[in-house]
Amino acid sequence: MLFRGSRDLIPLYALYALLFAEHGLNTAQISSLLALWSVTAFVLEVPSGAWADTVSRRNLLVLSGALVLAAFTLWTVAPSYLGFATGFVLWGVSSALESGTFEALIYDDLVAKGEPGVYPRIMGYARAAAEGAVVVAILAATPLYAWGGYALVGWSSVAIAAVHVLMAVSLPSAPKAASVDDLTDDAPDAVAAVPGHPVVPGDARAQVAIADRSGVLARYLTMLRTGVGEAIRVRRVRNGVLLGALLFGITAYDEYFALLAQSAGAPTVVVPLLVGLTVVGSLTGSLLAGRTARLPARFIATGVAVGGVLFIGGALIAGLATDRPDAVYLLTGVGFTAIGIGYGLVLNAEVVAESRLQDAIEGPARATVTSVSGLLSEVVSLVIFGFVALVTVWLSMAATLALLGLVMLAIAALTPAWLPPRVVRAEVPEQA
Repeated sequence: MLFRGSRDLIPLYALYALLFAEHGLNTAQISSLLALWSVTAFVLEVPSGAWADTVSRRNLLVLSGALVLAAFTLWTVAPSYLGFATGFVLWGVSSALESGTFEALIYDDLVAKGEPGVYPRIMGYARAAAEGAVVVAILAATPLYAWGGYALVGWSSVAIAAVHVLMAVSLPSAPKAASVDDLTDDAPDAVAAVPGHPVVPGDARAQVAIADRSGVLARYLTMLRTGVGEAIRVRRVRNGVLLGALLFGITAYDEYFALLAQSAGAPTVVVPLLVGLTVVGSLTGSLLAGRTARLPARFIATGVAVGGVLFIGGALIAGLATDRPDAVYLLTGVGFTAIGIGYGLVLNAEVVAESRLQDAIEGPARATVTSVSGLLSEVVSLVIFGFVALVTVWLSMAATLALLGLVMLAIAALTPAWLPPRVVRAEVPEQA
C-alpha cells in the first residue's frame, strides 16, 4: 500500500538529531523531545482508536497527515526548541490517530467488497512499502543536504507530507462492520444484517445503537468502553492483542542493528549495507504474509522459533568479528544475513497475527481493539529499550541481542495457544 509507505518517505526524519544539534540543542534537550513525542503517542493511542470507531476513519487519516505536514513545516520555518517540541507533539497526535485506524479502514473496506481473506496480503504489502520507504528516505537525505542543506531537506519533507495528505483523501470510505453512523432507530435490524454479528439483547452493538441517539460524546465513550472491554474479556481477542503486541514490540531490537555492526568492527561505510540485509529480510517476510496467513498456528510458531534461533546465532557470529578483525567482513556478513532472515520470519508472523486479530474482533470498536494492541506493543518496546540500556553495562551488544533472541523463543512457545484461529471462508464462485 503506497499510502502506508508515503508517510515514511520523509527524509528530514533521518537527520532530525543532527538538525536539532545544529540549532544548539544538547543531548538532554533532544532526549526530552523524544520523550515528549513518545508520551504523546502513548497517551492518545487508545482514545484515538475510539474516535476512529465513532467518526469517519478516512477523515481521521486525513487529519493525521495534516498534522505531520504541520509538524515538518514548523520544524523548517521555526527551528528552535519550542518549534521542535510543538512539532513532536503534533507528530505524536498524528501517530496515535493513524495507529489502528488504517488497519480498521482497510479491513472494513475488504469486508464491504466481500474479500476479507486478502487482508494479510494487503497489509504485508503495506508493511513492505513502509520498510522500503524508510530506506529511500535515508538514502535521499544525504544528497538533499549536500545540494541545499537543511532547508532543502525540510521543504522536500513538507512536500512529501502534502502528498501523503492527498493520498489519505483518496482512501476508500467503507462502511464500518457496525458503523455508528448507520445505527438509527432500526439499528438492531441493520446490524444483524452484518454477516457473523447477530444482535442479542443487551450486547455491545445494541448499546452503540442507544448511544448513537445521545450524541457524539456518548457514542465515543461507548466505543471506548466496548473496544477495551472486548480486548480484555473475549479470550481469543485478548490472546490476539497480546500476541500481536509481543511480536511487534520485540522488533524494537532493530534500533540496535547499526550499533551491533559498529561494535563488531565493521567500517562506517559498510554499516548501512549490513543493516540493509535486515531490511531485505523484513521486506521479504512482509511480502510473504499473504501466503503464510493460511498456515496452522504450529507452523507460524515454528517460523518464530526458527527466527529466534537464527537471530541468536547471527548476533553471536557478528560479535565474533570483534576478536577476529581479519574476518570482520565474512563474520558480519554471515551474522547479519542470519539476523535478516530471522527478522523476516518474526515480521511475517506479526502480520499474520494482526490479520487473525482482525478476524477475531466481533464488536463494533475494531480500531479501539487494534489500538490496545498498539499501546501494549509500545510498552514492550519500552521494556526492550530499558533492558538493552541496563544489560549493555555488563554485556556486549552481540550478547545482549542474543538474549532478546531467547525472548523470541518464548513468544514462539505461546503462539500456538494465543494465535486466533483462522477464519475459513467459502470460496466465491466466478461468474460466467
